[in-house]
Amino acid sequence: PAVSDVIRRREQGAALGGFILTASHNPGGIDEDFGIKYNCENGGPAPESLTAEIYKRTTTLSEYHICPGLPAVDLSTVARHQFGSFEVEVVDSTEDYAELLRNVFDFGSLRALVARPDFRLVFDAMHGVAGPYAKRIFEQELGAAPGTVRNGTPLPDFGGGHPDPNLTY
Repeated sequence: PAVSDVIRRREQGAALGGFILTASHNPGGIDEDFGIKYNCENGGPAPESLTAEIYKRTTTLSEYHICPGLPAVDLSTVARHQFGSFEVEVVDSTEDYAELLRNVFDFGSLRALVARPDFRLVFDAMHGVAGPYAKRIFEQELGAAPGTVRNGTPLPDFGGGHPDPNLTY
């Protein structure tokens, strides 16, 4: 949902869509723990006809090029970086998503619920990318106690767990 929000929100909605690299959707790769999704300009999943065409075109690729002259971009700092004729913008998608949720849900009522002594909350982010969003929403926005979000630091190996919470794994 956060990536869908970025697709819809940024550049006044001018994006035609966005590729999402994901561990638990459309599994591929050696260990079937890596996949790619494409969401359209409305932030929703692309229709199968479009993804089939994208896939068809990938089967004809014979090479790709890397531009070794580009400097590294610090992804931890919100900024715009100009590289000749194109620009890279690093955004704080957790802030964007928090703003979206503040407009959708009654955060005042949720804060009151979280503050009640008879209410307990635990969220296991499983070392996936949801961790920073969960910390931002539950702990910072809603006032849940520090540590409410467990395993909230994204790790490439998901802390040794599987990225899909399906009990099969």
